[in-house]
Amino acid sequence: MGIDLTQLDSTRRLLIEADLQPVQGKRFQPTGFPDLGPATYQAGETACLLLESAQSMANRLEATIWDEGSNRPIGDAAGISYVAIDDEADNYLTSSIVESHRLNSPYILESKDKTFFDKLKNSLGVMDTGPIDRSAFAETLLTYDVNSLLHGVFLAKKELAGGRLRLARVISSFIEAECIQTAASGGVKNDHVDPQGDTAKGFGNVPFHREEFTAEKITAYFSVDLQQIRAYGLGEDVTHLLTVLALYKIRALLDGDLRLRTACDLELKDDTVVARKPSGFELPSAPDLSAELQDAIGNCKHKMEVTTVTFEK
Repeated sequence: MGIDLTQLDSTRRLLIEADLQPVQGKRFQPTGFPDLGPATYQAGETACLLLESAQSMANRLEATIWDEGSNRPIGDAAGISYVAIDDEADNYLTSSIVESHRLNSPYILESKDKTFFDKLKNSLGVMDTGPIDRSAFAETLLTYDVNSLLHGVFLAKKELAGGRLRLARVISSFIEAECIQTAASGGVKNDHVDPQGDTAKGFGNVPFHREEFTAEKITAYFSVDLQQIRAYGLGEDVTHLLTVLALYKIRALLDGDLRLRTACDLELKDDTVVARKPSGFELPSAPDLSAELQDAIGNCKHKMEVTTVTFEK
């Protein structure tokens, strides 16, 4: 018997807020920006920190279904559509799953090998003029890169419907910390041979400071636009696949992929994750979502394909 997701049928958006904590101790390393440093801010009288941005979380969610060892989707996601890119010696180079802009990757669209580009152009050529047919666009994305239907895409090439083809993200996420305080510390790089050596060349003892944070509350926020999934008009099986795939990624990230940085390793406070909206909806377990995802892919497998593109400079 599959997972019962009927509670989501009348919901426009699924909102999940999961409480996190450091795996050990109280401190954590913040994300940092070269011209900004830690992303601290005030929310009323509360000192807050953006622990992980929406852009970074999108990359992490996409990575949950990719096996870096074999350079292909993990077993649970086997059969989904994506584009693999090889070099001219037929060695793996990258893929639409790990590329920042998915199908809009230059390794796909800027290659001298125009075989796949021409296939896209033929599929989307009916939209060169007039309004964009979102269902037809979504169907093309389903065929070649189903993840673009969840994480968004912007095909900016003018040869593809005048560069007007874009979809917003269905799934968004970020992590915030509240009631933060700075935890200052430091250390020294020791040179036991020549402590007074030229530090500019890597010799000598080099003291350094370290700035970490503590927080009363750390929360991972997830939003899944279920209405956008339904609006694709791709049928019940595909709608179910996209919904389950989104839930699978959220659960996979929360269960095991929250080591954001060397000194920022987080975990769920409670294995049970209950949505804020719709109220009472419980995020299914990893084993249940694994089985459901494989079944959902099986039902839609005939609509998806794996494409290999050769990148020629």
